[in-house]
Order: sequence, then structure tokens, then C-alpha cells
Amino acid sequence: MRGEAAAHMIRRLSLGKGWSQERLANEACRAAGLPPDSLKRQDIYRYEKGKRTPREWLPFLAAALGVPVVELEQAAATGAQDSAPVTVADFLPDTDPLTPLKVRKGRRIGAGDVTDLAGRVHGLRLADDVLAGGDLIGPALRELKSAVKLYREGSHTEEVGRSLLSQIGELAQIAGWIASDAGRHDEAERIYKLGISAAQQAENATLVGNLAGSLAYQYSNTGQEREGLLLSRAALEQAGEDAPPKARALYLDRVAWAHTKANEAQPAMRALGEASAALAEESEARESPQYLYWVEAGELQVMESRVYTELKRPLRAVPLLREVLARYDATHTRELALYLSWLAVALADANEPEEAAATAQRVITLSADVASERTAERVKVVLNRLEEYRDVPEVREVLDEAA
Repeated sequence: MRGEAAAHMIRRLSLGKGWSQERLANEACRAAGLPPDSLKRQDIYRYEKGKRTPREWLPFLAAALGVPVVELEQAAATGAQDSAPVTVADFLPDTDPLTPLKVRKGRRIGAGDVTDLAGRVHGLRLADDVLAGGDLIGPALRELKSAVKLYREGSHTEEVGRSLLSQIGELAQIAGWIASDAGRHDEAERIYKLGISAAQQAENATLVGNLAGSLAYQYSNTGQEREGLLLSRAALEQAGEDAPPKARALYLDRVAWAHTKANEAQPAMRALGEASAALAEESEARESPQYLYWVEAGELQVMESRVYTELKRPLRAVPLLREVLARYDATHTRELALYLSWLAVALADANEPEEAAATAQRVITLSADVASERTAERVKVVLNRLEEYRDVPEVREVLDEAA
């Protein structure tokens, strides 16, 4: 049996301490008695990826991680990198766009600036509830660019810097979601990765999980099912068992969806059950981050019904979707159109073409004035599904009007 690789060991021990790559680099420098920038975050990234062997830094990494140097040396001597599990860090690029400038000429940043930014970030989330990506992409990108500039050029205490990084991570999550909704998937991926980097540097494991899970969700929906499954699992692992119940429920939901898109029914069902169990642990004694305000039982029902629809189990999907839609806020037009699109497909799968056609017409009407690539794609899916029933007059009318 081959031993644990150095890359895996360094990742495992560092994550066990809740350290970012930057924190590990600083601790190794401290153990070596060298200036903080003697070993950089990018070096740790390469060690954790197995792209480079620490060599002269081995004793100091071992000291920082609290492991006998002989164990790390043995790990470095193995060729077991291929057996290392995938982590969130495996999806990040070598370069770090959040590296502070060597000479900071900006103003002093305080807690009040972070609070102001937090308010604007949450305002963007609330706007996303009622507006689509095409409407919000401009303001979201401007806000993100401004926040990164504030961090890189301003001066601040270590505590304020961490808080600012967390807000940049939260902003990147909603900005990435908006970019994805606008159909700008490459840009969304870059934004999500920027956010993951910020959250890791802030040592905010729950936020890392949210960002990584969001990117995994995009992968699963854009033909990268394998990457979506790997990253959704890594996001759940990154958040850890101590993550707030709402967070674990959301991340398990994304694992369920990733398994679904990979056509793995049983693991998807297990993840759904675990998500419900996690949410049931929510209590007033355990406060969840503000960005999880929307995670509740109804949203888990939506995901459950979507999983059933995708797995061609309409008898389970239709009742759940009807129950959710009966109480859904009509001002959330995009989500209403999306959920109705799943109902239309489930009804078609249940051999109810007339009702599917009526539901499809509602989807088309709602989507007409929504600047969302998601709804546009779902309209195509619904219309393609209805083609089987073109001989049914109600269906033919919807298809002809859409054409």
C-alpha cells in the first residue's frame, strides 16, 4: 500500500487547522525565522497541487503543521499524488488577483467601510430576487471591481482586512450568480474563483463552501458534470461538519443536483435526505450567515422536485412543484418561470400534454420580459420536450406561436 503524498498531507493538515494557503506560508516563514514574504501563497498552492516539492522548506512546513519532519519527507518521497482527493484549492489558478500592492497609496479602511460594503452586497442579493442577470450585471461588476481595488490599495488592520475579504467573497458569489444568469459563464467562473480566493484568505470555510458550491452548480448545468460533482463534494468537505445547518443543507442540495446531472440517482436521493436532515437541525441558538436567508424547507422542496423531474419521476415531481408554486411570491418572476418550466416537463413526462402546454405558455409569457439566460434555456428545454405531443392541438398551438 502506497503512503500519503506530500501534497495530500500538506492540504489535509492545513485544512485541519483551518488555515488558508497564505496563513501556512506565513507560519512556515515564522518557523524558518525569515520575513513573511519569503514563502508565498502561490508556492503553497503548487505544493498542495503536487506541482512542486517543498525540498528546503520541508522542515519548516513540518514545524508549522506540527508533524515530524520525517513523516513529511517520507510523504514527499512517495509517488501517490494521484490518490489525493480533490479539494476546492484544485480548482484555483496559480495567480492571485487579490495580492495587495507593495506600496499602498489608498486611504485608511475601517470597520465602517466594511459595514457599508456589506449593506450594498445584501442589497444586490435582494435585487437579484426580483431582477434578472441581464439587468444587474453592470452594477454587480462595478461593485466588485471597486471592492477589490479598496482591498488592494487601501491600508487596514489585519482584522479589517479579513472582514473586507469576506465581503469581497460574498460579493463575488452574488456577482458570479448574476453573471451566470446573464449567460456569461466564463466570466462567472473567474468571479467565483476570485471569491474563493478571498474567502480562503479570510479563513472563512463556510463562505468558501458557498462559492465553490455555486461554481459547481454552474459546471453541472453547462455540460461539465464531472467537474460539478467533484467540486460540489469538495465544497461540502471544505465547509466541514461544523458549518451552520442551513449551509450544509444548501451544499448537500448542490451535491444532489451534481449527482442528478451525472445520472446517478441513488447518491442524489441520499444527498437530498441528508440536506433535509441538516436543515432540521437549524435553531435560533445557531446563527447562519445573512447570505443564507433564502434557504428554507420550500427551497429544498424545489430542488427535490427538480431532481425527480430530471430523473424522469414525474409522479413525485408534479405534486411537490404544485405545492411550492401555490405559495410562491409572484414578484420573483425569474424563479417562478424556472419552477414552472420544471412542472411543464414533469407534466409532459406524466403524459399530460394539454396541461403541460398550458404551463409552458405561462413559462413563455413570464420569460418574455426577463433578461435571464437561465429562463431562455429552460424555454428551449420545455419546447423540445413538447415536440413529442405536436399532434395535440393545445401543444401545437404553443409550439407554432413560439416558432
